[in-house]
Amino acid sequence: MTDARTGLPAVHKLLADAEREGLTDQAPRELVVNAIRKTLDAARSRDGKPPKEGWVPAVKRALEARQRPSLVPVVNATGVILHTNLGRAPLAEVACQAIVSTAGYNTLEYDVNTGERGSRQTHVRDLLTEITGAEDALVVTNAAAAMVLVLNAVAAGGETIVSRGELVEIGGSFRIPTILEKSGTILIEVGTTNRTKLRDYVAAISPRTKCALKVHRSNFRLSGFVTDVETGELVETMTPRSIHVIHDVGSGLLLDLTEYGLTDEPLVRDVVSTGATAVFSGDKLLGGPQAGIIVGPRDVIQEAAINPFTRAMRPGKTVIAALEATLRLYQDRVSALTQIPTLAMLTARQDTLARQAAAIAQRIDGATTEPGSSSVGGGSFPDADLPTTLVAFPTEHPDAFLAALRQHDPPVIARADKGRVLLDPRTVRDGEDEHVVSAVAAARRVRRHPCE
Repeated sequence: MTDARTGLPAVHKLLADAEREGLTDQAPRELVVNAIRKTLDAARSRDGKPPKEGWVPAVKRALEARQRPSLVPVVNATGVILHTNLGRAPLAEVACQAIVSTAGYNTLEYDVNTGERGSRQTHVRDLLTEITGAEDALVVTNAAAAMVLVLNAVAAGGETIVSRGELVEIGGSFRIPTILEKSGTILIEVGTTNRTKLRDYVAAISPRTKCALKVHRSNFRLSGFVTDVETGELVETMTPRSIHVIHDVGSGLLLDLTEYGLTDEPLVRDVVSTGATAVFSGDKLLGGPQAGIIVGPRDVIQEAAINPFTRAMRPGKTVIAALEATLRLYQDRVSALTQIPTLAMLTARQDTLARQAAAIAQRIDGATTEPGSSSVGGGSFPDADLPTTLVAFPTEHPDAFLAALRQHDPPVIARADKGRVLLDPRTVRDGEDEHVVSAVAAARRVRRHPCE
C-alpha cells in the first residue's frame, strides 16, 4: 500500500516488512516506527525517490544510527591540544578512574566521620588553596558561570571598572559586557583599546564602585603602542578603598612552563599573591574536567558561596571526582607534567614526536615526515609555536579523505593542506597510532569517494 499523493509506501506496510526481517526483535517497536518515518522523510527530501539499498535496509540503517551514541571518543590528529570541538583537555588516567569509581553512591555531600551532611567543595578546596596559595576556593560548572557568580556576589547593584582594551569576546559570541550586564553590575569603561593607565581607573572610582575587573586577552594579542595596568597595582590602589579586584585569568595555568618556551599566560599563583581574586577554567591548561574555579580572599569566596546562583551552578559528582584526582597530580611537578595529558602534550620532546611520526609514516604508503607546528588551542598561548613533526601524504580529494577518516571507528580527525593530509603525532595519544594507520587504510578503500 502506498501514499496516493507521494507514491511512498505507508508506514504500516514498511513496519510489516521490518517485522518479517526481524527488526522488531532487535529494537522496541516504537523505535522501528520512528526509523521508518525518518526513512520516509529522507525520501521526501529526494522528491520521493526510494533509497538505493531498498526500504528495509534503509530502515535498518536509520535504526542503527538511532541506537548509536552520538558522543563517542575520537583520535585527535590535528595537533590542536585544547580542541574545543573535541572536548578540550583529555583527562588523566587517574581522573578517568575516579569518575568510574565514584559513579555510584559516594561521599559527595556526606561526612563519614560524623554521619552528617558535608559539602562537595571540601573535596577540592584544600587542594586548590594549597596549589594556588589562595585563602579559599569555590568550584562551579564553567568559567563563564564563575565570572557571573563572583560579580553578582560582590558587585551587583554597583559599578565595575574595566579597561576598554579588555572588553573581549570569547568563544560562542560570549562577550564580557554581556557577562557584566547579566551579573547585575554596571560596566564602567576606562582607557582606550591600546592604552589604559592606573589614573584612568582612579578617575572612574565613585561611591558606587564595587569592583575592578581585569580580563586576560587569551585569544589575541595587542602589540606596539600598548599600556596595561598590572593586577598588583590595581590591588594596591583599590583595596584601601574597599574595592574588590577580580582577574579573569582564562586558562588556569598552575605550573610555570617558561622553560618550555611557553610564556604570556598568567600563572594563577602569581595573580593570587597580589591579593586579587582569580577566575579560570578547569578544562584548559589545568588539564581537568570542565569547571569554573574561583580562588582568592576568603571574604570574596564566602560571599560567592552563599549566593543563590551557587546552587544553580554547582558541579556534579563526576566533575568533582575528576578535578580532585587531577589536582592531586599537581602536588608533584613531575607527576603533573607526565600524567596530565595536556601538560604532557605541551612539553613533548621533539625527538619523541619525530620518532612517533616516522613510525606512523612507515606504515602508510606514500607518506613522508616534515617539520610543522602544533597549536595549544582553547584561547591559550595564542602566539605559541610548538614545533612538531608531521606525517603527510598526497590525495586528490582532501575533503573526501578527511570525511572518510571521520567515518572510521573510532573517528580520526586530521587536517589537510595543499592537497595533502596532515597528521600531527603531538595529540595522538599512546595506543592510538594503530587507529590512525587503520583509518587511513580504510579511507583508501572507500569507493564512493575517489580519495586517491
